[in-house]
Amino acid sequence: RRYSHQIDAITVPQFFSKRWGDERNLLSAIAAVVIMIFFVPYLASGFSACGKLFASLFGINYVSAMLISAAVIVIYTVMGGFLAASFTDLVQSIIMTVALVVVLGFGVAQAGGMEAVMDNARSLAGYLSLVNIHDPATGGSAPYSLLTICSLLAWGLGYFGMPHILLRFMAIEEEKKLALSRRVATTWVVISMGVAVFIGVVGNGMTKAGAMEQLSDAETIIVQIANLISCYGVPAALLAGVILAGILAATMSTADSQLLAASSSVSQNLAVEFFHLKISGKKSVLVARSTMVVISLIAAFLARDPDSSVFRVVSFAWAGFGAAFGPVVLFALFWKRSNKWGALAGMVTGGVMVFVWKYLVAPMGGALAIYELLPAFLCACVAIVMVSLLTPAPEQSILEAFECFKSKQKQK
Repeated sequence: RRYSHQIDAITVPQFFSKRWGDERNLLSAIAAVVIMIFFVPYLASGFSACGKLFASLFGINYVSAMLISAAVIVIYTVMGGFLAASFTDLVQSIIMTVALVVVLGFGVAQAGGMEAVMDNARSLAGYLSLVNIHDPATGGSAPYSLLTICSLLAWGLGYFGMPHILLRFMAIEEEKKLALSRRVATTWVVISMGVAVFIGVVGNGMTKAGAMEQLSDAETIIVQIANLISCYGVPAALLAGVILAGILAATMSTADSQLLAASSSVSQNLAVEFFHLKISGKKSVLVARSTMVVISLIAAFLARDPDSSVFRVVSFAWAGFGAAFGPVVLFALFWKRSNKWGALAGMVTGGVMVFVWKYLVAPMGGALAIYELLPAFLCACVAIVMVSLLTPAPEQSILEAFECFKSKQKQK
């Protein structure tokens, strides 16, 4: 946030160009293309999740449910822009919190109490182990391989490159709110992810207690628990509706941020900065809104398959952003000697390696089957360092801007 405000950057691609003095805005253009490529499947996973929710809830056709959900998200984002997305994110986060708490409490009660839940978890071989993993098919356990451990830990690298997350921090109104924002964000992530994981543990307990059948699709567990709650009268049914709204809120709060980041990249970074189109404020808004609609149509087309896994699609998009942007962001903030050519090489290498590793290398199996984010991230880091050192150092004005940023950091 501090660096972006110092160089007057309002989007992630613009930050890259201004950080390294890229007057041709090549960095900004490539970053915008990366955003377009990886946000489409990411958005498709959100549409798919909404479609599955309404299809299982109302028994309607999946494609129709998915298209209606997509239309709602696009309409309020197009009409309201960043302010609407930010306000709805606040409301949605409250709904998600209520939903998680209610689902957890009801699930524990149905499973026979917390002690019963934990007893069941302990009875499953390797379920609570940090070195073994439970195998539902055999009922036994298998040791966590180094490959599995590295793949799971690699997910954390993705946060460094998520443009819709970075954009939220760049848009913090006042610098004095940075510390509070950091604490709120970290606390929310720890609590929400912890509760979400524990709901899976509770779901196993409910199945063992006979309160719920074994699910063929684990991604629908919260929907199934909500259905059970709705059987306890009108007030409970209303509460179940809040829970289902929480699932929808989680998806919508991510989807609207993705649409905003993608539209701003096209209207600002590609149209204005790279192609140098002189468009007025109204035309810029029109371009952004048109971009939202086009991206949404493509995403809806990709989400048409009801059997697609939301998790697998998200994991690929997460890897793409993490590998393409993550190393560039880190080197932009912490290495003065990095230059625009190194950043460009790292961005392209990271994005390309995600595809190469996913579809060409990982299928070979063995140690090569590691989550594509880790090798792509490392390759991008190597590319940034090597190309930066093999090309001329940044101009003096860029170095001075970096030193100014670092000095302000030390004063905080």
